[in-house]
Amino acid sequence: MAVETAADGALAPVMAFALVGALGVGAQWAAWRLRMPAIVLMLLAGLAVGPVFGVFDPERDIGPLMGPMISVAVAIILFEGGMTLSLHSLRGAAEGVKRLVFVGAPLGWLFSALALRYVAGLDWASSAVFGGIMIVTGPTVIAPLLRQARLNRRPAQLLQWEAIVNDPIGALAAVLAFEVVLVLQAAETMGDAVWDMARGVLVASVMGAAAGWAVSEGFRRAYVPEYMKVPVLFAVLLGVFALSDYVLHESGLLAVTVMGIWIANADLPSYTELRRFKEHATILLVSGVFILLAANMDFETLALLDWRAGVFVLAVILLVRPLTVLLSLVGTRLPMKERFLVGLTGPRGVVLVAVAGLFGERLVAEGVEKAALLTPLAFALVAATVVLHGFSLRPMARALGLAGAATPGVIIAGGSQFAASLASALREIEVPVLVADANRTRLRAAREEGLPVFFGDILSEAAEHGVEIMSYDKVIAASDNDAYNTLVATDLAPEFGRDNVFQLKRAKQDSRRHALPSTLGGRAIAGGLTYYEIASKMNTGWSVRSTKLSEDYTLDQWQEANPEAILLAEVPEGGALRLLAEEATPKAAAGTRVLALMRPREAAGEAKA
Repeated sequence: MAVETAADGALAPVMAFALVGALGVGAQWAAWRLRMPAIVLMLLAGLAVGPVFGVFDPERDIGPLMGPMISVAVAIILFEGGMTLSLHSLRGAAEGVKRLVFVGAPLGWLFSALALRYVAGLDWASSAVFGGIMIVTGPTVIAPLLRQARLNRRPAQLLQWEAIVNDPIGALAAVLAFEVVLVLQAAETMGDAVWDMARGVLVASVMGAAAGWAVSEGFRRAYVPEYMKVPVLFAVLLGVFALSDYVLHESGLLAVTVMGIWIANADLPSYTELRRFKEHATILLVSGVFILLAANMDFETLALLDWRAGVFVLAVILLVRPLTVLLSLVGTRLPMKERFLVGLTGPRGVVLVAVAGLFGERLVAEGVEKAALLTPLAFALVAATVVLHGFSLRPMARALGLAGAATPGVIIAGGSQFAASLASALREIEVPVLVADANRTRLRAAREEGLPVFFGDILSEAAEHGVEIMSYDKVIAASDNDAYNTLVATDLAPEFGRDNVFQLKRAKQDSRRHALPSTLGGRAIAGGLTYYEIASKMNTGWSVRSTKLSEDYTLDQWQEANPEAILLAEVPEGGALRLLAEEATPKAAAGTRVLALMRPREAAGEAKA
């Protein structure tokens, strides 16, 4: 069937949807390649095809579908935010995180609303709604910034967990404020307003909690097969959103947020798979909503931003955020320089723009004229904070002495003589390393070498809170248990990327009966040797050592002098560590350091490098 073309230069709806998807995902991919915040490229792409060149006009090309699409997308985004709020994790979080949540969130809401009212010049209704969502510091933005800046563990964890936990809280605050505004606009007396508000919160909370309980029990009791869990989850989500809105106007967003929080705390066995899929769906939706909102901007709306908007953005960055953090952390044992770093770091993300765009349109429809400024203000705040923190966070951390190692490190899961030897060699070339094992005895060799260790399972919740994951970009699963190595590599692959997850070769991997699918496990390292083959060599004096190559001592010469050596990694001069999988070919230019498992120097007759 041919695709219909639209008249008057408009895009056909199918072509418009394809353009939104291509721009959103394309901007995300380009940002990954360029190592810059995706939100900046999405903003530029949306503005370019929208108000700048006029290629895409959402209201013209999509028409009446745009409003419902954004509403459903925001509902799924808020549901995803609710699914990140684990009350168990919050109870076990550090004191600083609790302060930033329980004290910082209300203070941030208050100070943001005051700045919006008296600096940006909005009315109280718009200020209350927008101030609530400004609590969110952008979990989708803070993670890339932390990876790039590589802060010390404590300030990095404060920023990361504040963003994760405050994400649903900020959305919930905005939804509640929005409900209050709608009730006050429609109610004739204050008593009616209070009653309508209480009824709205009660109905939405009950419906959200009931849906969350039903989904959780259905999954736990195996009433739903594994392959249908994600479709059922999204069908129930959309049903709750629509039904709650039908029963009580504009209560659906609160209902889906409560539903997400309930499921997050239901301790479901399949929760990890559900969370990963909805994260993927949210990335698509966030990209699409951001492109739609940016393309829907026009120069008349942008012209509404005057000098007060610029002063407002500066006030948020230099006054509201620092004041909120400093007051929240009063009385804690955190050093003042860490408080300043956290206080001066508050990037906002696409959730702010998506929710502000939706609520802005709804408030304008209810007669709140100043709400038309919410979307352009949100774009201005997001662009300013992302660009500013993207360029300033690392230098500021270095100036305060809070920057971690400039070189990304390696996590070795499994303690052994080989793990300790490899970790020592990595430390000698200034690559951060961590050896993790749930058996304290196996960590003895690493502790004796003075290496950083983690006593516990690297997949545990304790590791999630206690290990500075941001400082590492590679994982080697090197325990004596092939099944555990495969589990570690498979579980951490989505976090680190499959090209950065390695494991020792499984003992029976060559047998078709024992071979696993390529989707499981990591890339084989150490020349395809198994744990016990390596352990046998270590018992005879083999060790991991590094050698620097030069124009006078090439890789070929080194291999000729050490024919039995097993290459593990290489570090080009001024470059990053590259672990060598079983099938990888070393580049090994002059100035490169190669790491290899080698015979004892005396046995090999090797000259000390």
